[in-house]
Amino acid sequence: MKTDIAQSTINYNTNFIDDAKQAIRTEQHALDVLIGELDARFTKACETILRCQGRVVITGMGKSGHIGRKIAATFASTGTPSFFMHPGEAGHGDLGMLVAGDVLIAISNSGESDEIRTLIPVVKQLEIPLISISRDKRGFLPQAADIALTLGKSEEACPLGLAPTSSTTATLALGDALAVALLHARGFTSNDFALSHPAGALGRKLLTRVQDLMHTSNLPTVHEAVALGDALFAMTSGRLGLAVVVDDDERVVGIFTDGDLRRKLSQRTDLDTPIGELMTRTPKFTTADMRASDALSLMNENSIGQLLVLESDKLIGVISIHDLLQAGVS
Repeated sequence: MKTDIAQSTINYNTNFIDDAKQAIRTEQHALDVLIGELDARFTKACETILRCQGRVVITGMGKSGHIGRKIAATFASTGTPSFFMHPGEAGHGDLGMLVAGDVLIAISNSGESDEIRTLIPVVKQLEIPLISISRDKRGFLPQAADIALTLGKSEEACPLGLAPTSSTTATLALGDALAVALLHARGFTSNDFALSHPAGALGRKLLTRVQDLMHTSNLPTVHEAVALGDALFAMTSGRLGLAVVVDDDERVVGIFTDGDLRRKLSQRTDLDTPIGELMTRTPKFTTADMRASDALSLMNENSIGQLLVLESDKLIGVISIHDLLQAGVS
């Protein structure tokens, strides 16, 4: 029976696209309002977090809690040690997670969360800096906070004005703004980011280096005076589809590939021709410590399938596009 009633209230003539656009515009307006709220309080919050000797602990109830978890995760992955503490569980023992030296960020749109209210006396006793995020400065939470960050007055995208929508979007954006500002202040680099993201495609992209995938044995090298016919034996034994041409000091001076071979044979080039007359000079190369993803980009930019790996102009390896793709580098 309940299902029949619910079905009877559905308006199939709803313009879903118009409703979606209106919701997004409402949330965009909330972000515009948020920008106007950024002032010296934001700077003070960043400075307080930078001075933190412990962790940035984030708490919030309901939808604010969900947003808080994401903010904590973003902080942790961008150089600010952080975790989420559920305010309900904190009142039953988890408050022990909070220790002197930490900073607490408490999120409550209304500023009146009962679960957070019970934590404030302990936070004050531990002399832990308290940063609040709420709609405005009214409410016990922003009044109790050392730094009260506000979102500003805006309408929820929910037409009933009940479901947290614009407010959670603004809170998330404010958390991201803090994380990005702190990232810049710490001089946090992509290498630092890689250390906290070792798994999956992102980890492979950031952590895998050319030296992890390059071929280092049976490298096919020949000297400039070697005849094309003899260079073919080196190419075959190396099984890399190329011969690397070196001088008497073993410095790389050129490269001869399978593609070069096909072109020369189509021109009926004599097999006794010195490879030095046929090679491509100044071949593209990389270094062992280059990111594998950057090596792949270099290959794509130059429409080549292999790169020489050099150290002081001497060959130490060869890496191919097949090696990179097989390793899942993209």
